[in-house]
Amino acid sequence: MERKLKLMELVVISVLLVLLSLSNKTNARPQVPCYFVFGDSLSDNGNNNNLPTLAKVNYPPYGIDFPQGPTGRFCNGRNMHDFIAQLLGLKDNIPAFVTSKGRNIFNGVNYASGSAGIRKETGSNLGVCIPLNRQIKNHKTIISKITRLMGNYSATNLLLKQCIYSVQIGSNDYINNYFKPEFYDTSRHFKPSKYATLLVQQLSLQLKTLYNNGARKFAVYGIGQIGCTPYAISMYGTNRPECVSKLNKGATLFNNRLKLLIHQLNNNLTDAKFTYLYPSGGPDLAKLVGNTPCCTIGGGGGELCLPDSKSCKNSSKYVFWDGVHPTEALNKIVAKIAYTSESPLEASPLNIQQLAMW
Repeated sequence: MERKLKLMELVVISVLLVLLSLSNKTNARPQVPCYFVFGDSLSDNGNNNNLPTLAKVNYPPYGIDFPQGPTGRFCNGRNMHDFIAQLLGLKDNIPAFVTSKGRNIFNGVNYASGSAGIRKETGSNLGVCIPLNRQIKNHKTIISKITRLMGNYSATNLLLKQCIYSVQIGSNDYINNYFKPEFYDTSRHFKPSKYATLLVQQLSLQLKTLYNNGARKFAVYGIGQIGCTPYAISMYGTNRPECVSKLNKGATLFNNRLKLLIHQLNNNLTDAKFTYLYPSGGPDLAKLVGNTPCCTIGGGGGELCLPDSKSCKNSSKYVFWDGVHPTEALNKIVAKIAYTSESPLEASPLNIQQLAMW
């Protein structure tokens, strides 16, 4: 009889532990209080919707797999930062700067703008966008609003030090600047190596401005293989079947300098942590259809989906949603890599999860 009672006690204790575990998971606090996003169309979630530009996607088939439909995300569903925010435990989607209001800014704000770049003039061939310097000014506006809501700057400063600042930008400084000589003269003034140096020098100043305004945790992304997009291949042609080499070489020059910058910033600003991220997709990428857009392209500057056009039957098997931007399926893959990767080629010195705990 005594043995049966002990067994029952063990069962009850086990059940209570399971319930407690489930309760803790349900009420788990986010790993960081807020997540701020700076960047271009890979990150934009609606800031371009009301701008006079060809670089906006607030129409179907964009958003066909997003609960709210077309929102301004350059994707069929969620972008990478939606997934990262979710992995960090933030319950709600990070609001676009143009729609942010009230207390929803405490979880962070997305300032990204399609076609935007590090340089002010980048993307102007498509219309008006919000370059990185302007995005940083918009962030200062949000800081002022947070300070008013919290009552004092010290509390705001304490909050900002715990937040992750994501900066994913630079692609357009090549595809909508340097390699568009009909609109810009940068390629006539600078050799590729010099141009990459100038971009990273300017980005360094921009990151330091964020640091001077309270940021301490930085996730900075390298430029992907911009010569391997369907639009780049159709636009420039290639000597090989896969990619446009001059675009990828430009991205590599930029990335090599950016990695050095991240190392220097960590050495010089020891009360902050900067990490370089390049989530390439790994073996999961090989399972997806590459170099073929899921929708019928021709919108925007030629790389976006045509309004109300049909899309492929199963976007979860494709790398590209349109001529340039990834599908929700790929965004989910690269978000997980950025969050968990132990490879120094993909996350150095920290992944997002480690950065959150720093």
